[in-house]
Amino acid sequence: KLHFRQLNHNTQTQPFDVTGCGDMSGDVFGNGMLLSEHINLIAAFNHIHIFVDPDPDAAITYKERKRLFEEVKGWGEYNTKLLSKGGRIYERDDKILELTPEIKQRFDIDKDKVTPNELIRAILKARTDLLWFGGIGTYIKSSKQSHADAGDKSTDALRVDATEVRAKVIGEGANLGVTQLGRIEFDEKGGKINTDFVDNSGGVDSSDHEVNIKILLTDVMQQASSNMDIKSRNKLLETMTDEIAEHVLRNNYQQAQALSLAEFQARENLQLQEDFIKDLEREKGLKRSIEGLPDEETIEIRMRAGKGLTRPELAILISYAKINFTQDLLATDIPDAKEMQSWLFDYFPDVLQGKFEKEIKRHKLAREIVATTMANSLVNRMGPTFLKAKMNKTGASPAQIAKAYIIVRDTYDLRDNWDAVESLDNQVPAEVQLKAMKEIANLSQHAISWFLTRLGRNLNIGKDIQDFGENITTLRKNLDEVMTPALKEVVEQRQTAGERDGLPKELAYQIALMPVLSSACDIIKIAMEQKTDLLLTARAYFEIGDEFHMDWLRQQARFLPSDDHWQAEATSGLVDQLYSCQAFLTVRILKDIGDKKIKGQSTAQTWMKNHEEQITRLDKLFGELRRVGTVDLPMLIIAEQRLRSLAGG
Repeated sequence: KLHFRQLNHNTQTQPFDVTGCGDMSGDVFGNGMLLSEHINLIAAFNHIHIFVDPDPDAAITYKERKRLFEEVKGWGEYNTKLLSKGGRIYERDDKILELTPEIKQRFDIDKDKVTPNELIRAILKARTDLLWFGGIGTYIKSSKQSHADAGDKSTDALRVDATEVRAKVIGEGANLGVTQLGRIEFDEKGGKINTDFVDNSGGVDSSDHEVNIKILLTDVMQQASSNMDIKSRNKLLETMTDEIAEHVLRNNYQQAQALSLAEFQARENLQLQEDFIKDLEREKGLKRSIEGLPDEETIEIRMRAGKGLTRPELAILISYAKINFTQDLLATDIPDAKEMQSWLFDYFPDVLQGKFEKEIKRHKLAREIVATTMANSLVNRMGPTFLKAKMNKTGASPAQIAKAYIIVRDTYDLRDNWDAVESLDNQVPAEVQLKAMKEIANLSQHAISWFLTRLGRNLNIGKDIQDFGENITTLRKNLDEVMTPALKEVVEQRQTAGERDGLPKELAYQIALMPVLSSACDIIKIAMEQKTDLLLTARAYFEIGDEFHMDWLRQQARFLPSDDHWQAEATSGLVDQLYSCQAFLTVRILKDIGDKKIKGQSTAQTWMKNHEEQITRLDKLFGELRRVGTVDLPMLIIAEQRLRSLAGG
């Protein structure tokens, strides 16, 4: 569904053509072919038959596929009267197949007679929207690979190169329908594809839930006071089916979305991803050739060409990131913390949470459940390189970053924003949703860094969520009162752009506020430490930001080219320094003026009036910067140094 949403196509309301490997008696192929009533299944093959229906009626054929699925029957039992003109069901044992004009036209075949293998290869190369693999075999390889490289001798005679595949989307319900290098090549030519372990992760997640619930209920059954037996346990299990399905689908929705967000930012994050791959090679023994990841030379070529990693490559990085973070968390006391209990309880269906609180708390795999769900959440929302990059930049441990992530998620009520964006599926273009998700991630990145480096004490999840959460809510409600006219105008422009893209008015406003709310933690900390009014502090902060072009300076820093990770690190550090500089200036203003402000002027205006000479010199500097045209790193460093001198002066 996500692949098609990114092609602006709703599979639940719009027709689409499908070819595939499998039949309706198989759960993978059969389930897939019943997930939309708008499927035009034009061809499929299994080990016995080749099904071809050049111009199917979606409604009629859906009912027939459903009948076969329920009766567990293959293509040999399909009602051939329902096939469109020229449709046929062939036996794969036949030496020669006679083609109808309709089949020849639909599958671009010149010959009147072909072998079964030739027809299957034509199906794999057909013009179609979706190529759905639900049967055993590796049918697509990279053009750079030999058939021996594919490692499946039984399908050598059928296999085609990814460059020959004309499907828009490939789904791998079966394992290894496509080689990893084949996936990458298909992606590079514009096709939509994940990896088999991503497309199959729903089944794995379902099994995990089943096992963990059975471990819990075994504990219940072993208690002397329990009256639960296998029969009553199984009955209870059955009642949870729909809720478990919701849990699993939610997890997989977010994982697919995480891949899209990583893909959306692939070009700009390539250097970070290359650093992450090198870390994995050094610390975890990763072999690029085995995982199908590009070597350093290929990465360099992509950087020069302005290209990023493909979706199948990003799937590998996300997997490694989740596995490593889970292991890191298990080596700490984070999974045992009281604040983490909600992660454990939320994993189980509501019916179990209410009845078996004690058993859930002492679950044999409680720590693993917490660590896994925590790792999934952070990597899905923040990307595969976030944790390692944040550790390198701040020196924080995985446990500290996990705490900071939870604090930021809850203080900013990010789940409400995520839910609001996700609710717009098929209502706005997928790219609009990804842009909104990126804005939320940018805010999260900055705020997490702030809690790790600027709070000035150890993190306290409960206290920090309460203190900062209440104040962020107050700020958000009153921002119109404290923002400068220039800042308001920027927010209005961003909101208008969001609404033009299709975002609802309130969500467009909340997304437009994200860059402004990046400063919330600084403002709150200053107000707490200086014992000043929160809104008065915010007004001073924003006014001084306006006067000294802080947002403009940060924007110029973000636009600087980053040819290597040293430049990227320097630029990122400068942005952080500019934020801290604005905070230091705000503190100085509040200390210097106190309650001595001039009537009719704000605290910041009074302070600036008292420091006209210094401000005039700075205005001259900013005038020169704006006239230059292209601002470079040394210029921005000088501006930051002058501002910091004023703050400390």
